[in-house]
Amino acid sequence: MSLNSVNTNIGAQVALASLNHTNTELQASQKRISTGLRVADATDDGGAYAIAQRVRSDVGALTSANEQLGNAKGLVGTASSALTKLSDSVNTAKGLLVKIGDASLPQDQRDQYVASYKSLVSQVADTVDGSTYNGQTLLGKASGAVAGAGKSVVSSEDGNSLSISGADSSGLASTLAGLIGLTFSRSAAGADTFSGTAAQTAASAALSGTTFSAAQKGVSDQLNQIGADSNRLDATISRNNDKIDSLNAGLGALIDTDLSKESAKLQALQIKQQLGTQALSMANQAPSSLVSLFRG
Repeated sequence: MSLNSVNTNIGAQVALASLNHTNTELQASQKRISTGLRVADATDDGGAYAIAQRVRSDVGALTSANEQLGNAKGLVGTASSALTKLSDSVNTAKGLLVKIGDASLPQDQRDQYVASYKSLVSQVADTVDGSTYNGQTLLGKASGAVAGAGKSVVSSEDGNSLSISGADSSGLASTLAGLIGLTFSRSAAGADTFSGTAAQTAASAALSGTTFSAAQKGVSDQLNQIGADSNRLDATISRNNDKIDSLNAGLGALIDTDLSKESAKLQALQIKQQLGTQALSMANQAPSSLVSLFRG
């Protein structure tokens, strides 16, 4: 038996409950469309949101690691460029050693080659001192104040580190000077001092012995190592970028909303809201029909 009452309007209560439910769904749908996220905060899905926050943390840490690796790439690239120039200088030095060591050469011409050789030694020292990147160097300083040393750089989101080998060239200028019997030193202010007397016999002995070959091999070995470090840095940065892409893809699958489906759902909810409003209006008008019973 139905109950018609002005105190309790069951039809209006049902219509209102339905309309409130529709409004709640409509607000949620509008939130998903405006943010593009199915899970924008913990109220949407606490478990998924917690996972998303951890993934975002890993992505941020990997991005920071790549920034540090990029900084290390700059340091290694600077060192590689300097070592290439040092290798060229050592090759040039060999040609000058041949001329200085030639016993048949007049002394005045030998002196000219010695002057060129000393200039080359200073150039080598300049190259070493100019190999600084962001206040750091792998080659050291020609004054001997700083020796070239390896570095360690963060390479992953877990704080793991990657080692970069040092390429100590701080003593190369002195070594080259010694090949013709001179002693070279550079002050902290950059002033060069040569002492001793250049000798034809010293240059000849350097070429026929292992001293020059050892210096040349040392620079070559450093170039090889710095190249390997650069390749390793590139590989690590690439691996991190791939992992960032994978994490972002997984994150999107977890929390992103399907805008096409959500748009269709929004339209349906808007129509449902209009119908619910009309139903509530009709339910609220139902008690007024009881008034007709009391009309004479």
